[in-house]
Amino acid sequence: LHGVAREGLQLRRKFARRPGGRLARVAIGLRDGGFTALTHIPDTANLLAKLHDLDPDVILIDLENPSRDVLEAMFQVSRLVERPVAMFVDQSDSATTEAAIDAGVSAYIVDGLKRERVKAILDMTISRFNAVAKLRAELAASRSELADHKAIDAAKRILMKNRGMSEPEAYALLRDTAMTRRGKLVDVARALVASAELLLGTGHG
Repeated sequence: LHGVAREGLQLRRKFARRPGGRLARVAIGLRDGGFTALTHIPDTANLLAKLHDLDPDVILIDLENPSRDVLEAMFQVSRLVERPVAMFVDQSDSATTEAAIDAGVSAYIVDGLKRERVKAILDMTISRFNAVAKLRAELAASRSELADHKAIDAAKRILMKNRGMSEPEAYALLRDTAMTRRGKLVDVARALVASAELLLGTGHG
């Protein structure tokens, strides 16, 4: 693995060691792109721990002609590190490419390790990762908001059923209780739903 930095950017990449070979091409390409601080991880032993210690912003992996086991191990790294990952291989097939995408590899490059392309690939890797991360964050926020609405609706139904309240009255009680306790309305709603299910055996389907 090998790494570089530009304006605080850290990268990690696995390279061959022959003079003038893949390592040299990538290192020159990175330096040409303005990345000057390079870090090379020569083997994959305790790789996750090493990456945790280095805390890279981007990971570049060069596998040349990997076995299926090596590929799966690198895919697992990609799933766990939550960083932009560019992976270079000399050959691939559709199933392996799909597996790379599923593993969160931002750029899976087949037979494309050329010095003049390194910076462009790196920029694309970062851009794709950021775009996917933004979509995931938006999806998580939407799911959280939906879950909050469901909890509040369930609490209102419990109050309407057990206290004979209208929906506005039930909502007002939840809101006022939250204000009195200086808490969040959704937390009050979840507490009510949990209590009802425990004490009354009431579901909120």
